[in-house]
Amino acid sequence: MSVLEDATAVLGDLVAQPTVSADSNLELIAYCAAKLDALGAKTEMTLDPSGTKANLFATIGPEEDGGIVLSGHTDVVPVDGQEWSVEPFALTRRDGRLYGRGACDMKGFIACALAMAPRFAEADLARPLHLALTYDEEVGCMGAKVLLQALKASGRRPAICLIGEPTEMRIIEGHKGCYEYSVAFKGLAGHGSDPDAGVSAVEYAVRYVARLLELREALKARAIAGSPFRPPFSTLQVGRMAGGIAQNVIADHCQVDWEFRPVAPADVVFLKSAIAAYAEDTLLPAMRAVHPDAAIETTVLGEVDGLEPMADSEAVRLAAALTGGNATDVVSFGTEAGLYQALGMSTVVCGPGSIEQAHKADEFIAEDQLAQCLGMLERLARRLEGAA
Repeated sequence: MSVLEDATAVLGDLVAQPTVSADSNLELIAYCAAKLDALGAKTEMTLDPSGTKANLFATIGPEEDGGIVLSGHTDVVPVDGQEWSVEPFALTRRDGRLYGRGACDMKGFIACALAMAPRFAEADLARPLHLALTYDEEVGCMGAKVLLQALKASGRRPAICLIGEPTEMRIIEGHKGCYEYSVAFKGLAGHGSDPDAGVSAVEYAVRYVARLLELREALKARAIAGSPFRPPFSTLQVGRMAGGIAQNVIADHCQVDWEFRPVAPADVVFLKSAIAAYAEDTLLPAMRAVHPDAAIETTVLGEVDGLEPMADSEAVRLAAALTGGNATDVVSFGTEAGLYQALGMSTVVCGPGSIEQAHKADEFIAEDQLAQCLGMLERLARRLEGAA
């Protein structure tokens, strides 16, 4: 069996595990750990608070600093409401494409890494090769935070991290951050005929959203000259708003879910301080003048910093040597890369498949993309043998 056939078979096994973020990934992690344990890798798991989800960190080669991390997330987005022409949790091969939920984002990369693991295990590696598999990337990079906290506590210091998100094997040196919030408004219900006797959570939520949209325009004016991002400024959007029970009842509850994708740390400070001040100094006093128990409660769903392009990046140099690519780019979608960079690792995003296929019905990865990724990993094995 060729390594491409092996990777395809592994991908089929991974896709068959419906690791939607809301569900457990333990069976998939056990599958990956068994494969790596059989090769003599040192494997460690870290769990979420519920014990139903796990990260896996595996090491092949010498246990020392300066290694290379291949990182991928194991969770996938739901298929609910999507019209698939194939079974989403079974790999379908058709016209050079492999269809299935997660095939592109990002089980294709994980399958390549597992298929190449025997090659790494057989090699006389002068530097360690690590494989990091995480849970809940799609809902705030929760697993990576736990894994990296454990890695930091262990005292080990890998030098480089390669995040295998789908980039069509292009070298991505930077991306925006991703901050996600859910804001609950608690008012006072009442009869619609006397609006001043109650506190409409919906109406105050509308005012909150209006302020967010004003701040969104202000963010556009803060765009950094020469920004490589598209669009060049920090973005904000309201994804969901729900509240109330009927048109003639003053709503006592409302929820607003929104996200923010910053290009600069200063924009984070600007936006968070501005919207917090508006809620605390303007909205809440007006609400509590009628109902002292009124509240605005913000839940942080996730705050993940972006990947900052570096003038001198060991990870970019390595990716260029492995792929033959001379150009780098930035993207607007988020990954776990900023978390690895914050821990001191030189980090780059480069993996098989196109982000255009991610999260959609009939998600697929092209077979030639898997072949290119396997070629990259073969060249990595040769470099690690020579400790180049």
